[in-house]
Amino acid sequence: VIRAKVVGKKLMKDGPFGTMRYTVKQMKMYRGFQIMPHVQYIYTEASESLCGVKLEVNKYQYLITGRVYEGKVYTGLCNWYEKWDRLTLSQRKGLNHRYHLGCGCKVDFSFQLQIRPCYYLPCFATSKNECIWTDMLSNFGHSGYQAKHYACIQRVEGYCSWYRGWAPPDKTIINATDP
Repeated sequence: VIRAKVVGKKLMKDGPFGTMRYTVKQMKMYRGFQIMPHVQYIYTEASESLCGVKLEVNKYQYLITGRVYEGKVYTGLCNWYEKWDRLTLSQRKGLNHRYHLGCGCKVDFSFQLQIRPCYYLPCFATSKNECIWTDMLSNFGHSGYQAKHYACIQRVEGYCSWYRGWAPPDKTIINATDP
């Protein structure tokens, strides 16, 4: 997970459709230090129909997530990428202060924090380390209210739940906008 500005792009002639290689100037890395301490290139499919992303050169800073495969960073339409100035204050705070609270279970791979998308009701968590993501119910997807304003974190009791991050929830008031 990095914040970066795209400073160049090149179509690589590998595979049947090609791969786009974006040269980036990394501003900040939020996750992935152990695997790759600095990112110079981001790879994606050349075509959007193959889940490739289109990033603009020398225009915006982006938040880019992806995966590392054979020493290269890849991203696509299934990863989270967004223009930095379009992130909400909650998302920026989440990147800097809250999202890492959901990573406390990384030692034991049988106990990983999971965000499970809910496409239709009813939706249930199947274990204590899951958060149910309901943005898909309202057709908002990645840009829905939950994604913009909440972080899935592990609570002291070991259960994971959504956290808005402002003030502690008031137990006497029911907020219908909370997931």
